[in-house]
Amino acid sequence: MIKPLKKAVLPVAGLGTRFLPATKAMPKEMLPVVDKPLIQYAIDEARAAGIEEFCLVTARGKDNLIDYFDIAYELESTLRERQKTSAIEALSSSSVEAGSLVAVRQQVPLGLGHAIWCARNFIGSDPFAILLPDDIVKGGRSCVAQLADVYHQTGGNVVAVDEVPKEWTDRYGVLKIGEDDGRRVEVTGLVEKPDPAVAPSNLAIIGRYVLTADVLKPLSALKKGVGGEVQLTDAMAEMIGKVPFYGLRYEGTRFDCGSKLGFLEAQIAMALERDDLAGDVRAFLKKYL
Repeated sequence: MIKPLKKAVLPVAGLGTRFLPATKAMPKEMLPVVDKPLIQYAIDEARAAGIEEFCLVTARGKDNLIDYFDIAYELESTLRERQKTSAIEALSSSSVEAGSLVAVRQQVPLGLGHAIWCARNFIGSDPFAILLPDDIVKGGRSCVAQLADVYHQTGGNVVAVDEVPKEWTDRYGVLKIGEDDGRRVEVTGLVEKPDPAVAPSNLAIIGRYVLTADVLKPLSALKKGVGGEVQLTDAMAEMIGKVPFYGLRYEGTRFDCGSKLGFLEAQIAMALERDDLAGDVRAFLKKYL
């Protein structure tokens, strides 16, 4: 029987060095795109897929990521006294049901695979989604919900993939593929950051996954791969042939907010989606074009 998908792990322990000095005193995941931090976009996407339990894999100095989802009694009281109804409503998406969010520490930065292993007690034997908040996926339907569809159909692993320029394959985990129906593709192999000359395809994994708990077994070996880190890609590769494994060309637009250019593009794109901002944004953009 295929287990329901109710859990998500969000690795948020990174240093955010590409955004220094801004990230000197605040987590990268708290950087706002318009008026919501990156972490909120990820949580909202997961909720839209029916996810009910969340685990933040944090690091020293990032406790305000947890505080963000807590109740701010003083702020809310002040807003009510001043009858700031719209501001109170804006806070609603930043709250979570009591007991639905936990945090664990990744004491040493040993890579994404190690971060997921740190969440092993939260995962247990259940399937789980992974969302990297660096990626915002804008579209009509949650990217995780699209992955969940494939999981519920197959009972196996599924990752969101983009077709990237061949010369970019050394930035991603890349798929070796089997059957391909144009949207869902069979995964027959995985390579972490391959040289473009030997990359098996140009289908690259972005920051969205739905995996079964089987991945914890290879992760438990804490075997180091590319960059001297415990690579999630390597652990997933060991599962191929043991459980169904697919890549999905999801519907939506991805913004890589881990890069400055992608972050700036996301600001513009999200602002243009807002009725209260779109007109003014189009107007001021004309001054710079």
